[in-house]
Amino acid sequence: MSVQKKELRSSNRGARNRIPAFVENQRGVKNWQEASAWLEWRGIEDIECITPDQAGVARGKMMPSKKFTSNTSLALPSAVFMTTISGRYPEDGNGFVYPEDDGDLKLMPDLTTLSVVPWETDPTAQVICDLVNQDGRFVEFTPRNVLRRVVEAYAQRGLKPVVAPEIEFYLVRKNPDPDYPLEPPVGRSGRAIGGGQGYSIAGVNEFDELIDDIYHFSEGQGLEIDTLIHEEGAGQLEINLRHGDPIELADQVFMFKRTIREAALKHGTYATFMAKPIQGQPGSAMHIHQSIVDIKTGQNIFTGEDGEETEAFRHFLGGMQRHVPGALIMLAPYVNSYRRLTQAASAPVNTKWGYDNRTVAFRVPRSDPAARRVENRIPSSDANPYLALAASLACGLIGMVQKEECEQPVHTAANEDAIDLPRGLLEAVELFEQDDALREILGEAFVTTYAAVKKAEFETFMEVISPWEREYLLLNV
Repeated sequence: MSVQKKELRSSNRGARNRIPAFVENQRGVKNWQEASAWLEWRGIEDIECITPDQAGVARGKMMPSKKFTSNTSLALPSAVFMTTISGRYPEDGNGFVYPEDDGDLKLMPDLTTLSVVPWETDPTAQVICDLVNQDGRFVEFTPRNVLRRVVEAYAQRGLKPVVAPEIEFYLVRKNPDPDYPLEPPVGRSGRAIGGGQGYSIAGVNEFDELIDDIYHFSEGQGLEIDTLIHEEGAGQLEINLRHGDPIELADQVFMFKRTIREAALKHGTYATFMAKPIQGQPGSAMHIHQSIVDIKTGQNIFTGEDGEETEAFRHFLGGMQRHVPGALIMLAPYVNSYRRLTQAASAPVNTKWGYDNRTVAFRVPRSDPAARRVENRIPSSDANPYLALAASLACGLIGMVQKEECEQPVHTAANEDAIDLPRGLLEAVELFEQDDALREILGEAFVTTYAAVKKAEFETFMEVISPWEREYLLLNV
């Protein structure tokens, strides 16, 4: 950094008492005037204007901060939000038509998400953007707008969802050759990390410096971690976020994934959110805790005045039980996701519910009546957080609107008998396309686009010959 820039930043900091307090906010401003002051006070040089694609990958543009605040029009091709995880394009059909003109979609910065990029060496900021058509209408098939559509469906009924995600992930050794299996990393002890370290403080301490950077990077962006633990897998960690608004929490998960990957790379390792990255190790989930609040009263509608469960609570569960199989493709979006969902494990393949029962799909944790909530244990950590939250909340809302009755709670192990969920990607896509209630709440444009993308991803997967096929078929068939 030049001497002049250092002097500018020093001068800006020296003027703290003469400028509004909002410039010291780690995250978010109210308007463009505040944004200009916020950027200038920090000496920000570049802005990353980002938005999640269907996979939850950050797409966007980088520009000088002066250009960002000069009413510059930003746009991305619509094709960016119709591509598969490998960068291919789906075929037309079943309602999906690839736009021939591949026109632009406008990026609208959400200034409440403005924050620094703490891992960059030059002063850099980032902002999450919404996508709108040229006439200003929100683009229906982009993930942040899909979640917004579901949240607005609640608001139309005087309700507000409250969510709290829990995200599991693995730290693994760097692996530039995808033909080789992933391996656990080496911790500060100098030995490869082993499994069976659930809630182990020593397991967390193996990665002290890396975790310190996760905390520092998070604090620099105004992201708040509730707790961090070591999970059962070798090098598997979990971060829990505080409950709040679904869009804000989806934004946080989106940013946390970037943050954790960057912190891991700084320490010579990978962080992966694959659902099942290592054979023989547990999969990684993104559990979602959900409750619904009456906007007028601020009360949790899952609990009545007498402290007991309400009809809304039971109908929410009924909607989850009936419609989550159709929404599974949004909760388990890749071929690899279905390797995590197995019988006799805490990654459920059922649609049962129960009290503090980790073998069911929908767990009701022990809590005070005011904090009554439903934990959806099906989503995997590879899911796009916007789409996972949209799918889960949509199923619950359908249940409440249609007054779906839930089954009786399960008090025993529930994951060893019947399989209630699709066992593969194509089966999940088929159920997704058949669920008319989901189609209505999520939007036709999204359903057709997302289904087409998932079918194309499956066809790409089928082009790859696996080690299992070479081992058992090469000389035996």
